[in-house]
Parts: sequence; C-alpha cells; structure tokens
Amino acid sequence: MTAPKRSRILALGAALPDQTLTNDDLSKMVDTNDEWIHSRTGIRERRIMREDEKLSTLAADACRKAVASAGLAIGDIDLLVVCTYTPERLCPSAACEVQGELGMGTKPAFDVNAACSGFMYGLQIADSMVRAGTYRHVLVVGAEAQSRYVDYTDRGTCILFGDGAGAAVVGPAAEGEEAGILSILLGADATGNELITIRNSCPGPGMKSPYKDIPPYIRMNGREVYKFAVRAVGEVLDNVLAQANLTREQVDLLIPHQANIRIIDGAADRLGLEKDRVVVNIERYGNTAAASIPLTLEEAVSTGRLKPGMLAALVGFGGGFTFGACLIRW
Repeated sequence: MTAPKRSRILALGAALPDQTLTNDDLSKMVDTNDEWIHSRTGIRERRIMREDEKLSTLAADACRKAVASAGLAIGDIDLLVVCTYTPERLCPSAACEVQGELGMGTKPAFDVNAACSGFMYGLQIADSMVRAGTYRHVLVVGAEAQSRYVDYTDRGTCILFGDGAGAAVVGPAAEGEEAGILSILLGADATGNELITIRNSCPGPGMKSPYKDIPPYIRMNGREVYKFAVRAVGEVLDNVLAQANLTREQVDLLIPHQANIRIIDGAADRLGLEKDRVVVNIERYGNTAAASIPLTLEEAVSTGRLKPGMLAALVGFGGGFTFGACLIRW
C-alpha cells in the first residue's frame, strides 16, 4: 500500500464481564462502605470476570465488535496488538490466544505491557505501522483481568480495580481528510518503579529473587501515585499539544485514564478544563487499566459526546511509571 500521511481510528469496540461488584459488596469483605469509597475514588461499582471466563475471550469480543463496526472482516486485519499487564499465562502471549479466538490465521500478534498506559503505547505502534505503509489495518485492544491480582483484604487497592476490554481498528485516513491521529507522545519514569507493583505469580521453584516472598497482588502507594499522575497528565498533554502546534483551548474533550476521580479532577483543574470537557465513567467501571481509555473513548463516541471534527485528547499513566498522550481529530 502507499504510505498515508495520517492514520485514524476507524472504529471501536467494548466488552465487559456481566458480573458486577458494588461498593456494598466490598463492605462485606473489608472495613469500608459506599460513601467512603465513592467520596475518595468516584467509583460505585466495577465489573469482575467469573472464574470460568478467559481474558482472551473478553478481548476477542471487543475486537470483533470493533472490526464489524469498521465494516471489515477479521481477514482484513494485518496485525494484532494486545495491551495488558494481567495475562493469564506468560507464554503463549495473550495476543496469540486472542489471535486464535479470532481466527486470524498466521497474521502477526504480540503483547504490550505498559500497565495502564498500555493502550497509548499500542496506539502509537498502530499509528506508526499504518503511516509507514507496513500494514493497512491494525487491531489494538486493551484488556485486563485485574480482579485476579487484587487482594480483597487490602482496602486501599481492592476498591479500585475492575476488568474489561476496549478495542480500536486503526487504518489509513483518506487523502485530504482532516480526521485522524495528529500526534502521540509517550514516556516512562523509572523513579516510580516501586509505587505500583505486582510480583510474578509463578516465580518457579528455587528462584532467587528479592520479590519471591511477596504475595502476587497489586500493591500501590496511592499518595505518591496521585502526585505523579496529576503532574504527568498536565506535562504530557502540554507537550503533545506543542508537538501538534495546538493549545489547551482547542481541546474539545479530554479522555483520561479512569484511575481515580480525584486524579481526574486534579488534572482537569491544573489544565483549566471545565468538567463538561472531560469524559468520566469511573463510577460504573472503576480502574480498568489498559482497557480504560478505549472503553471511555468508545462510550464518548457511542453516546454522541465525541462528534466528527472535534479534537479529543487521550491521556494515560500507569505503573512503571509510564505515561502517554494522543491528539485525535475525530
């Protein structure tokens, strides 16, 4: 194919487990209540996978919806990128399992682990591949089964995380078309390595590691994560705007990673963005990590909040610390 000047998101798809875990449910497991959780996080409930559900099945469901919405067939997809930090197995990759469920034959597939920034990293890979002319249609899905890594005796973390999957088909923008991905900027700051962690759940017999005796659960320093996230969101958004020669005032909608309502509000205040310019769905889904941004973007499009011609800013951050921002003319 002739390399296009710009790529665009052709369509989106979302998939969520049907099992809901409410704040009242959690109050029966740890010392907490709905008012305490909602006032501190903005969350009322989150979706949780059942024991017999597979992450690959959830991800494949979101992928099929995105491909169908794009008016394509699975055979039209040239590359699959699965963004997750909660795969069911270290080998094979989650991407190979999803590829098998989709029936993609021998098309390439691989995982990206950038925690909650995963979809942003996957989106830049797709954008680069399409603009280079290497592939025409790239399928990117953020999918997480975080409930399997949550310690439901730890009040500080068990209230936050949910499961879900969100997918996007990225392809070439038409010649002269204004819509498309305008700019993407990624980063990582290793000084935050110890602030959000999960030990390898299968270290192997005889493994000598300083992490071996640590339970394989999500551990987080919430106070330090908040400080980093509010600063990082503002900085990376300003930098990606400068890269595209745009300003904050030109952003119609901010679509942030749904980590915590206090982080979202703090970042919006720092950026000077009114609440009606920020898309929030954390109340119903909690923090779904790499699935968070595509799920929120899909909701903004399907509900009509994000309309053709509008400028959307996607911003994510996660363990590592990783972070990223993307500007899209819808």
